[in-house]
Amino acid sequence: MVFFLALRNILKNKKNSLIITALIAVITFIFFTGNSILSKADNNIRESFTNNLSGDVVLEKSGDMTLNLFGGNAPVIDSYFSIPALPAYNAVMEFVSSQEGIAGITSQVSGRAVLDFHSRKEPVLLCGIDPATYFSIFSGIELKEGRFLTTGEYGAMITYTRALRIEEQSGQFPKIGETMLFSSGGAIGFKIREVPLVGIYSYKNPSQFMNEIILIDPQTVRVLNSIQVAGGSDYIPDEKKLRLLSVEVDDIFNTAFSRDEINDEFSIDLLQSFLSSGNIEENSVNDEYREKGGDWNFIIIRLKDNKYTTAFINLLNNKLKSFGITAVNWRTSAGTSAVYMLLILGLFNIGIFLIGIAGAIAAVNIHLISVFRRTREIGTLRAIGASNNYIRSLILTENIIISITAGILGILGGISFSGFINGRSLNISNNLILSIMGGSVLHMDFLPFIAVFSLLLAIFLGFAASLYPLEMAVKIEPMAAVRRG
Repeated sequence: MVFFLALRNILKNKKNSLIITALIAVITFIFFTGNSILSKADNNIRESFTNNLSGDVVLEKSGDMTLNLFGGNAPVIDSYFSIPALPAYNAVMEFVSSQEGIAGITSQVSGRAVLDFHSRKEPVLLCGIDPATYFSIFSGIELKEGRFLTTGEYGAMITYTRALRIEEQSGQFPKIGETMLFSSGGAIGFKIREVPLVGIYSYKNPSQFMNEIILIDPQTVRVLNSIQVAGGSDYIPDEKKLRLLSVEVDDIFNTAFSRDEINDEFSIDLLQSFLSSGNIEENSVNDEYREKGGDWNFIIIRLKDNKYTTAFINLLNNKLKSFGITAVNWRTSAGTSAVYMLLILGLFNIGIFLIGIAGAIAAVNIHLISVFRRTREIGTLRAIGASNNYIRSLILTENIIISITAGILGILGGISFSGFINGRSLNISNNLILSIMGGSVLHMDFLPFIAVFSLLLAIFLGFAASLYPLEMAVKIEPMAAVRRG
């Protein structure tokens, strides 16, 4: 009975009903369309990183600041930030490998250098990988030319996009086997390394900065990063080696030293031991320290079912806290590009919230006008015994019907708009937008959960806009109907 009476009142007050319907429908359309585009973009970024670079979970050294795979998540100091090495690497790998639900595990050491290739110099991001496990867990990496890196070899792989850029600027397309020169500088010196180009690859749906990455053997990255003794900061030469470092070369053979002094400080065994340990940056690692870890920056994990990523991260953080290691999700390890998309999504919905408030205020005013115009009708209902709850349910039902209708119209409008855009096959030329949308042609998908949220938003707006007019309606007395005639 209430439903049909509410429907009759809506048709009777067509003008006000149409204005409110149009208002809520427009807000629903904007919410549905905007969130469909941004949610798809965010999903594309997630798939891009999880399938190409970050996996689902990344283990890093605990600290005051979270890390991405190439630096700190603080843009102000990122360029000057040195990524700390993982402690307790072997113990952590053994523990993580025993966990259920893992599809694959690999390790990475990251760095930055200047590439000198085909008379071109440019800064690059270095991704020192474990070839035995890296390529098997990242299905988004496709080989274009050459071959993949193999375990134990020195070599580098560049993206096809970089190869085309080199060809455009130098006139020569990179050839497999050519030598690539990498250099880096820091407080402890200047490092230069040459490695051959072994492969050219591409990423499926890459983010913009992924094309700047060079996949390279971990030994070269460690040398360029000046990582010594597996990168550990707690390895300290013994006292005799420190004394040897402080002595002039000529004094080693100075006859003024007594035999005891020579035996004590500069024995042949000691000198051989020192010289053999002096080249540790390339091929020697202290066995005891290797048990502690230190020659990798990250452990990257792919899960069989990423629905439970948060629960898995919480499990690891509870277990690995004592090792000084933190587990983070793909978004944290991806860095600013993924965080910015989340920020854009949040700002957009804050904007929708503000628009919704303005729309609700406008709807309240229209409902109040409608209630005042229906004073005689509402007063008559009160005179024949209608309760306050009945009056509330009648007006609320009217507004909910309008809201649901407006929500459905807004969603249908969004679907029609998506179909129109998809039918136009619009090409994307901007690299940033191309990487976000996941293809060279603009395509909008229908996301059911966005449609559900859009309908709920429309209903909420209708309900919120009804609260004050409801209270005004129940205050109308029966005598008001008599006075109105």
